[in-house]
Amino acid sequence: RAIMLSLLSSPTSHLFSLTKTLPPLLTRPSLFTMSINLNSHAFAGNPIRSKTPKQSDPFSHTSALQTLRTLLSAHTHQPSSPTFKVLPFKNGKPLTGTAGDLTPNWHLGWLSLSDCRAFLENSELPMTEDSLVYLGSKSEDDVVYWAIDVSESTRLASELGSMQFCFVELRTLMVATDWADEQAMGDLAVAGHARALLEWHEVSRFCGHCGGKTIPEEAGRRKQCSNDSCKKRIYPRVDPVVIMLVIDREKDRVLLSRQSRFVPRMWSCLAGFIEPGESLEEAVRRETWEETGIEVGEVIYHSSQPWPVGPSSMPCQLMVGFFAYAKSLEINVDKEELEDAKWHSREDVRKALTVAEYKKAQTAAAAKVDQMCMGVGKAQSLSADFNVESGELAPMFIPGPFAIAHHLISSWAFQVGVNGVEAQIKEPSGSLSNL
Repeated sequence: RAIMLSLLSSPTSHLFSLTKTLPPLLTRPSLFTMSINLNSHAFAGNPIRSKTPKQSDPFSHTSALQTLRTLLSAHTHQPSSPTFKVLPFKNGKPLTGTAGDLTPNWHLGWLSLSDCRAFLENSELPMTEDSLVYLGSKSEDDVVYWAIDVSESTRLASELGSMQFCFVELRTLMVATDWADEQAMGDLAVAGHARALLEWHEVSRFCGHCGGKTIPEEAGRRKQCSNDSCKKRIYPRVDPVVIMLVIDREKDRVLLSRQSRFVPRMWSCLAGFIEPGESLEEAVRRETWEETGIEVGEVIYHSSQPWPVGPSSMPCQLMVGFFAYAKSLEINVDKEELEDAKWHSREDVRKALTVAEYKKAQTAAAAKVDQMCMGVGKAQSLSADFNVESGELAPMFIPGPFAIAHHLISSWAFQVGVNGVEAQIKEPSGSLSNL
């Protein structure tokens, strides 16, 4: 009751889904605390990519690029309409700022075009049209957004630091984001999209067909081989990954796994890349069999999530989530892929969801971002253990609400959809989420 009262008095109380009748809820606090209501997964719902303007529109990439060329060649100030804003990245980290108080309210460090150019010139790093990548626009705010990679600059970080800006790992921002804050979730999606595009530009500097150097086209939305005999067009690639919650035949246990890179006691869903020539469902069955020896029958789609925080060599991952129903139970773990895999009961999973202090982790990460932007030395580690109320270590926990794995697992554990709507998971019948 104390936990519930605390949550109800919190400004984030609207995060949590209520069932239609309150009395059953009071007897099942875990259902209350973990049915987190999200409009979209982390990194989805990008507010500046909701619509693609027509080429004649002043906010389109075509018109914006023409305006950019004029500004850079004439060394004039940016136009009154539309306004250009630029987000610098250094080694995959977006420029970030905070308000400098105790509230978790980090924000992206957008610079005006003229300010960004001045900073780069002071760092002896020229700004060219090829160095800027078009991200999108908000016609209602009269703004066009760009990203730029400033990794080659050695002085820029210190100059921006004087303005209480710093470059922060996207994973840290992911954990620090308050999922109740629509603006912060939108910023996270923008930063994820920008990082994916910039990393793609970095890994596609040469043509895979002839080896010639590639040059950006369409304001960075694609690249083209500079070899006149080739001229191959290259577009950003998407690397689809299936992630699946495997459910046993009685539908009261799920198969969770551990990888050696996981923090202690964290368990999650199985996952794997799709191979050429196979369907999503086939990839689910193959990966489950290869990693655990479990044979899967029916496969049901849940939802998908962009995942720009994977390896830089694969910057545009798309996690495609499924429920997979096992036809066998005996586990044979591939130790080259996994450290362990076990069946877990619904009760154990609910406990793991209840004791994991996701909000505490979010607040700690936000405090770390604030310390970094304020110029404080080494901030506290984000790898603190999740504890139960007694202070004892939780026997297990799963990834936080920023990960699709969390929503696959919690929707099964409580038989509610990620949006709080009752989901008939026991009888597979189609998509279980309208994320």
